[in-house]
Amino acid sequence: MSLSLYQASVPVFVQILGGLSGVLQKAEAHAADKKIDPNALLQARLYPDMFPLTRQVQIAADFAKGAAARLAGVEVPAYEDTETSFADLQARIAKTLAFIHSVPVADIDAGSERSIVLRPGTPNEKTFLGNSYLLNYAFPNFFFHSTTAYDILRHNGVEIGKKDFVGKW
Repeated sequence: MSLSLYQASVPVFVQILGGLSGVLQKAEAHAADKKIDPNALLQARLYPDMFPLTRQVQIAADFAKGAAARLAGVEVPAYEDTETSFADLQARIAKTLAFIHSVPVADIDAGSERSIVLRPGTPNEKTFLGNSYLLNYAFPNFFFHSTTAYDILRHNGVEIGKKDFVGKW
């Protein structure tokens, strides 16, 4: 039995975004318990030239919704990057999950050989076929930003572990 493009993508995004949502819940509780300004965690970075937690979550959500949309051949929904609280980040994850679940399975499965053109910075242009886009571009970027969000919180003392990151299956 072969694995469909949908099976290889959407459940993975859903699982890891669910884990990210749980990690953010624990971070918010940690800030309240320790009487830490939540902004200290939301704006925390691993290194000065890296994005803060808030941006890491935004980008992870963007890669999940972007991959589902591009594979299905539909317009990628635009989200304003205005989140400033844990509640805002939770809403972004929820909105991303709702979008991903709204994309028809058959449309994503049909995207394995679809040509996907990205312009991640002028004059750069990258062209992929759907399978390669998912495995070699979308997944690595999604996991990088999801992992970095987790790492920022763990580095700042939030009691989370691998089970939190992986989420529920």
